[in-house]
Amino acid sequence: MAPAGRAPRRKNRGVVRASRGGRRLAGAAPRDAWLACALLLAACAPGGGPDAGGLLPDGGGFTEDAGPHRGDGGGDGGGIANSDAERFWEALAGERTVDEMLLEVARHDGWPIATPEGFIFAHKDDGMGPYRLAGDHDGWRGTPMQLEHGVWWTQVRIDAPRGSKYKFIDGQGRYVADPWARRYGYDAFGQYALVRAWGGHIERWPGVAGEGLAPRTVRVWVPMDPPTHHLYMHDGQNIFDRDAPFGGWKIDEVVSSSTLVVGIDNTPDRMDEYTHVPDRIEGEEVGGRADAYARFVREVVVPLVEAEYGPPERRGVMGSSLGGLVSLYIAVAQPDFWDFAGSLSGTLGWGSIGAHNETVIERYVAAGPMPFVLYLDSGGGPGSGCVDSDGDGIRDDAPDSQDNYCTTRQMADELAAGAWTYDVNLFHWWEPGAGHHEAAWAARVFRPVGLFEGL
Repeated sequence: MAPAGRAPRRKNRGVVRASRGGRRLAGAAPRDAWLACALLLAACAPGGGPDAGGLLPDGGGFTEDAGPHRGDGGGDGGGIANSDAERFWEALAGERTVDEMLLEVARHDGWPIATPEGFIFAHKDDGMGPYRLAGDHDGWRGTPMQLEHGVWWTQVRIDAPRGSKYKFIDGQGRYVADPWARRYGYDAFGQYALVRAWGGHIERWPGVAGEGLAPRTVRVWVPMDPPTHHLYMHDGQNIFDRDAPFGGWKIDEVVSSSTLVVGIDNTPDRMDEYTHVPDRIEGEEVGGRADAYARFVREVVVPLVEAEYGPPERRGVMGSSLGGLVSLYIAVAQPDFWDFAGSLSGTLGWGSIGAHNETVIERYVAAGPMPFVLYLDSGGGPGSGCVDSDGDGIRDDAPDSQDNYCTTRQMADELAAGAWTYDVNLFHWWEPGAGHHEAAWAARVFRPVGLFEGL
């Protein structure tokens, strides 16, 4: 029986191994096509707030404010919230910049600020005002906001803040989501913000930095029930946002009510951070900072998440394309820390594309058995056949193979021939003809999610 208040754990939902006679994984796309996909999936975040990267601090990890999960309380303005209110009033007095104030509050207890007089809402003056505040609290009619020292703001008493949605209305009558809101979600009208949370929702932590890497936003799907499983994913801009390229993953619609999902945004350094060794692409050497990124995930992001939401029973790491590659690398670099690693269309031949460096395939084969469960998949297909025409040991040289089919197939085969066992700690799926984009990954992500949740 599941513990009281938690959903029963689900067992594997149709994960099919693709060994002899089964469906087979899809291998490496032609190298020029792969590069185009990689550059496309470098994923630019939407502008206008913490996700745009323009207001982030220039150093330091997000550690000083970590603590028990907070911010879903009523709005009495006590304790933590008072310091946020002080930051706000100091900005209105010209004692700190608007950018500093917006970020500091977002990194602390989050927007909107609870005070005894009501909740403070704020929007930076971007020339699109005047702004109004509209939401469930006023029947979406719109409350005028006042402009002071570069910020539009208002203070509103909201008697039932939990689950209360809100947006801003700009000077052209457009409804826009609060880009700094801690708690938010999506509905038929796009993104909305929450005054305080109720039920499953997303939370945003901007400016998370460490290990010499650029600051970024970390997004967390907080489930309805106390989470037993934490799943860490890369390219965080794409896993919740319905307006992301190709529609996004909508992972929150897939996971169970006891799985928490952490989406770690990428940065312009994505190709460096998501690759474990340098490779040569169009004559230029790129990549090789995955060790720093792996430490960032474990030493900065995980402590933030577990201090805020509690430790899980199981941890998993998963991604697609280069995100799939770095997920496998993180797991093999920290094998006793992770229970699950998943790669969807992972760029597993990285290191051998234009160079002769170690691939993640070779790393896993050399490492032997690992204590975590591994999921590999791809779409596409082998084209004219998976071949190693350059003799580097990686069968990724077919000009017409697609979606990293051949390298994924090779990794599964070589691990199964060694210390890994299909349907025990190694799972493998091929979705014939599926493309290299979010829509394809979203359509089959239930397979690795179900596998992880069954652990």
